[in-house]
Amino acid sequence: MDLIIITGLSGAGKSQAVNCLEDLGYYCVDNMPPSLMNEFLKLASGSADISKVAFVADIRGGIFFDDLRQSLERLREEGQEFKIMFLEASDKALIRRYNESRRQHPLYTGGSLEDDIKREREMLSEIRKMASIIIDTSNIKTADLNAEIAGRLSGDRQESFIITVESFGFKYGVLAEADWILDARFLPNPFYVDSLKKLTGNNKKVREYVMRSYEPKDFVARITGLIRDIIPSYVREGKYHMVIGVGCTGGQHRSVVIANEIAETFRNMGKHVVLLHRDLR
Repeated sequence: MDLIIITGLSGAGKSQAVNCLEDLGYYCVDNMPPSLMNEFLKLASGSADISKVAFVADIRGGIFFDDLRQSLERLREEGQEFKIMFLEASDKALIRRYNESRRQHPLYTGGSLEDDIKREREMLSEIRKMASIIIDTSNIKTADLNAEIAGRLSGDRQESFIITVESFGFKYGVLAEADWILDARFLPNPFYVDSLKKLTGNNKKVREYVMRSYEPKDFVARITGLIRDIIPSYVREGKYHMVIGVGCTGGQHRSVVIANEIAETFRNMGKHVVLLHRDLR
């Protein structure tokens, strides 16, 4: 039996992961008490239609969740192999999702959401150490999460690597979740050109203005070449997602152009790219 345990932080995308696994042919069971997993697998083994099973186990299970580690140990003792897929996200991303959905955190007792998230991280720290697949969904859209999960399970680790390129304005704060921060403020600023000031970096005229000299072309080529060469090292360390932040003063012109150029270059290399513009009007 091909078995996956899906767990992780509330709001990190476990529901989307279940949908993806169902599309991949897994029989998914949400929030079954861990102590019943073995009995279910014995029952499922008698069915010719079920060869892949995924269990979702998280803190919604309350006191039953405490039995997860012991239940997994029993499965190993009986020779049942499994993978643990742990989904997580930054505090900022989780808080934004809860605010958008207007849902309460499962651990809510009247305190702050930040405290609830911190407490959940502590409760899940041991099971996270056991995970063979850890996915940070902070900057991953649903379609990209599906592609990453499918890539991880297929064993094609290079193909499942996702590069998020996001522009931002330094005056609104540095992109906190970025692995790399690139500064595009050395380039000529369209803000001081009357005909370009009210346009954005997505406009062809702004792009031509920013990219007209050798320096920005060389900058993009060097950055993308360096990142391309170190992706295998990221994968060897179990990291499958890189966030590249490109900043300029206001996040409207230069950073947008350079982010677009970097994203297009990686796409031409066949890489899986997510392009975002945090502060674009």
